[in-house]
Amino acid sequence: MRRFKGLIFDFNGVLLLDQHLHDAMWKKVAAEIIGREVSEDEIKNIFHGRTNRSVLEYLFKRPLVGDELELWVTKKELAYQALARTVGAAYTLAPGATKLLDALRQRNIPYTIATSSPTMNIGFFNEMLGLDRWFDMQKIVCDDETFPGKPAPDVYVKASHVLSLKPEDCVVIEDASSGIAAAHSAGIGHIIAIGPKESHQSLQKIEGVSETIERLDEVDISRLFG
Repeated sequence: MRRFKGLIFDFNGVLLLDQHLHDAMWKKVAAEIIGREVSEDEIKNIFHGRTNRSVLEYLFKRPLVGDELELWVTKKELAYQALARTVGAAYTLAPGATKLLDALRQRNIPYTIATSSPTMNIGFFNEMLGLDRWFDMQKIVCDDETFPGKPAPDVYVKASHVLSLKPEDCVVIEDASSGIAAAHSAGIGHIIAIGPKESHQSLQKIEGVSETIERLDEVDISRLFG
């Protein structure tokens, strides 16, 4: 099997299982904007893995820029952060994450995060989860409004460059179809789809998926990186 040189994590739904918190906030925001509750299909296929701009423009049915965009992004994310603080000890890294991160660090395998979360959440995640124990916070690629969000490939192209690697030399771990599409379009060499066992059959059908796992400590570092 081909050996790879670096690993890029999606964040929400991969390193942090907080999608239910985002879903709750998006449902609240959507009800305010369009006066109805969004469907589970909309949440899964249009919201998951996308940038705030993408979701908000779907809800408003028009482009958002400047102060209006910032207002709604800030409103949604501050509400998310407040809800996250109520979770307490349950707000923690995903099962198997610390084991995998420790192993990557010990073996000097380059890695980073490529997330659709906005810049304003990165400091919050570090405060709550101590990400700087494992990550160079300056190398985390997030939604800073300077490039298209997933499913466009830009976030994974940029993350591979941050690691000084070619996309084809990287492994990506993703949970959302939009993120998998982004990684595939970027030319990522090996895409691992993560999710509960019952989702694996559908995940395996997505173009570009190389393998599926349930937990991060199932990643076979020796096989992938030598």
